[in-house]
Amino acid sequence: MVRLLYSAILRLALPLWLARLWWRGRREPGYRQHLGQRMGLGSVHPEGALWVHAVSLGETRAAAPLVDALRERLPGLTLLLTHGTATGRQAGAALLQRGDRQAWLPIDTPGAVRRFLAHQRPALGVLMETEVWPNLQAQAAQAGVPMVLANARLSERSASKGQRLQRLMRPALSAMRCVLAQTEADAQRLRAMGAGDVRVMGNLKFDLIPREDLLARGQRWRQQLGRPVVLAAVTREGEEQALLQAWCAQRGGLSQAAGEAGAPALLVIVPRHPQRFDEVAALVTAAGLNLARRSGWVAPPVDEPPTAALACDVWLGDTLGEMSLYYGLADAALLGGSFAPLGGQNLIESLACGCPIVVGPHTFNFADAADGAIAAGAAERVGDLPAAVALVQQWLDPAHVTAHAQRKAAGQVFATAHRGAARRMAEAVVEVWEGCVRG
Repeated sequence: MVRLLYSAILRLALPLWLARLWWRGRREPGYRQHLGQRMGLGSVHPEGALWVHAVSLGETRAAAPLVDALRERLPGLTLLLTHGTATGRQAGAALLQRGDRQAWLPIDTPGAVRRFLAHQRPALGVLMETEVWPNLQAQAAQAGVPMVLANARLSERSASKGQRLQRLMRPALSAMRCVLAQTEADAQRLRAMGAGDVRVMGNLKFDLIPREDLLARGQRWRQQLGRPVVLAAVTREGEEQALLQAWCAQRGGLSQAAGEAGAPALLVIVPRHPQRFDEVAALVTAAGLNLARRSGWVAPPVDEPPTAALACDVWLGDTLGEMSLYYGLADAALLGGSFAPLGGQNLIESLACGCPIVVGPHTFNFADAADGAIAAGAAERVGDLPAAVALVQQWLDPAHVTAHAQRKAAGQVFATAHRGAARRMAEAVVEVWEGCVRG
């Protein structure tokens, strides 16, 4: 009865949901493409694909090492890759090989999901991280499609909210063939929510290897700049304005502490959502700072910052897929999403690139990684953005150069030591896959 009520609410909200997608398509045209897939419509495909659902950019990037590991173990694999956001779908295109296909995940109504499964005909579904949908699980069970939750995480905060919906979510989680959790704490919370076969596998994001070409380019640009660089990585709404206020109040101390001929420090801001690029650019300009936008000099094969950009106060990282470049460029980073109560973004790539990071009070989405990085000496936690800017000022003081080098090395050692989740998860997925084939 609870799922019937949930489905009825989704059906009533469908016009508003489609209108919202169309509205988002003003700035991100991908949302206006293949809208029929959102309702489960499309061509009928040959059965037997391995289906991986990665809702957004972060989940798609995390899925990459798992997909590679699965291809090693299942030669000739046909991949069906689904998403919920335009950035996720754009990034996912790079994972496709001949014969693979992409689609939007349909809205979670019984009819849309039933049509999706009938048209796509997957043999096995792998959902990334937190993508548990009641009707999707119910319809997959009816269609005989086993489901796996990979790189699964569940924070205390989400678990508390989930308790209020347990009559809806418990059947969905219990229907999973297996759940591959990031940490033991995640596993315990998932079991309490109804998941059955839960295995601790680690975090796939440790298996993401920084792109060496982008890392080297960022390091080269840092040499060209000849001044300290601080990266605000994957920032969220509400953080940029507070950061700019703190930065303007303290940037003189930053440049003096760094001791590079009195050169003012460069702030690089990379917002989490592309639709906010223009908004953040306006905030920088309103703060009285000179701005250069990375998208303004994307011109391969040269692709170098113009002279005017080298003298700017702030760079806006308004491109996708270049975080390794920004981490290579930066002397230190501030973790977006952790200074507002949003749970924090992925800090693992920063550590792998050798860029020490300051985190705010809210890292519940990456609690284990954040706590481990702090314990390893590669990261430090502060209470707010003014404190973060002040701490970075201390880090970049020439008197602390040895300690800062140790932070960089500690991050790389920490990231390397936690790799291997892709191999372990692939083995578990293949175990389920072979059971399907034998069945």
